[in-house]
Amino acid sequence: MPPEEKLSAKVSTAASDMASDIGTFIRTQRENAQVSVRQLAERAGVSNPYLSQVERGLRKPSADVLNQIAKALRVSAEVLYVQAGMLEPSDKSQVRDAIVTDTAITERQKQVLLDIYASFTQQGESIHEECPTDDDGQA
Repeated sequence: MPPEEKLSAKVSTAASDMASDIGTFIRTQRENAQVSVRQLAERAGVSNPYLSQVERGLRKPSADVLNQIAKALRVSAEVLYVQAGMLEPSDKSQVRDAIVTDTAITERQKQVLLDIYASFTQQGESIHEECPTDDDGQA
């Protein structure tokens, strides 16, 4: 197989893997929210067969469709964009990830919590910069 075809096959496989990953993630979020495929499709404004194909990794949704699905699942669109490979993940934070993926709170509540968390972490960084430690970790 010529190098160009090998590269094309790798890209095709990678794209398929990404579609599968986002589909699996959406299915998991849907199941956690105890919503049927039909209910999610209706809430997101997409067809039931299309959503089923997305969940099975047969179709890769657009950013607009991901946004609609995110709203319907009450999760951050950013999380879906990252899962789909459309956006680079921000600094890893278990707290941030937990807030963003929590299905028990609204998008507005998530944003408020994220803002508060960001202010606390920035404040912590400022204190750390003002109060440097010596080599033994003592102030």
